[in-house]
Amino acid sequence: MEFTNFEPKFFIYNYAFPGEEKELCALEMRSFFGEDTESSILESTLKIDPSRSPFMRGRMDVILEGEKLEDIIEQVKKIELNAATFKVMYVKVSGPEKVDFEERRRIERKVGLQILGEPELVNPDVLFGIMNINGRWVFGEYHSSEAVWLNHQQKPHSYSTSLSTRVARAVANIAVPDPAGVKAIDPCCGIGTVVVEALSMGIDIVASDINPLILPGTRENIAHFGFATEVTFKDIRNVTGSYDVAIIDMPYNLCSVITPEEQLEMLQSTYEFANKVVIVTIEPIDSIIGNAGFEIADRCVVRKGTFEREIIVCKK
Repeated sequence: MEFTNFEPKFFIYNYAFPGEEKELCALEMRSFFGEDTESSILESTLKIDPSRSPFMRGRMDVILEGEKLEDIIEQVKKIELNAATFKVMYVKVSGPEKVDFEERRRIERKVGLQILGEPELVNPDVLFGIMNINGRWVFGEYHSSEAVWLNHQQKPHSYSTSLSTRVARAVANIAVPDPAGVKAIDPCCGIGTVVVEALSMGIDIVASDINPLILPGTRENIAHFGFATEVTFKDIRNVTGSYDVAIIDMPYNLCSVITPEEQLEMLQSTYEFANKVVIVTIEPIDSIIGNAGFEIADRCVVRKGTFEREIIVCKK
């Protein structure tokens, strides 16, 4: 909602992630914002829909800040809600600035009482957030993240070796942090896990795979969630056209064992049609990436128990 007398000064994102995906979360942060943070809070002038990330809990559009809580209380009196209902929520953060339940409720009431408007605790038109970070108070409209990727777990077809929808969503974000004007391709799309996540975020992506037996299931998975894109039976060596980025989950299951020579061929072919490639691999392939002509720009490791995958961002 836009307020007639306030504009966001900047944005605060609060994060949560499982320990084994800490590196993946940091790589996604760097892809979105050009930086990461060790804390659960990131400040930026860039506006990102928090539902894009599987790690963002929400985004605060900061309109007020002050050294003391009283500074915020004085300023909220000037907010014009234009008949909208509201709720004030203390945004929880982990770490030394953590505040207990009773104190959070006290602060919410103290601030909410000074806002001219009708409070609504269940379904407000506007959800305001307040928090204390880095020794100062901030206040603004809060947008909670929707775990869209969770809905995509229940698809008609799946493989045990497929990426989780959570990891697939982060990989799509790393490949295409800003979808505007970007053409993407998944030339080894498998059952379409990454493609579904990308399409759900408005990314312009097409897909292909060398295995014709899985493609009907891929198309059904995509259609199941109301999306549509081109899905073709094609060897990566026969891909034509030009793309801004390719996403390649390197084949590794028992039915798709490929040699280093074949991996090199795949990446050499990718070099011809894509300016950037995000590779998911369980094998060390740095030398193959270099021999294909790409340079490694960033990377991370994703762990699940003893199983490790590496996400590698490569550019020409």
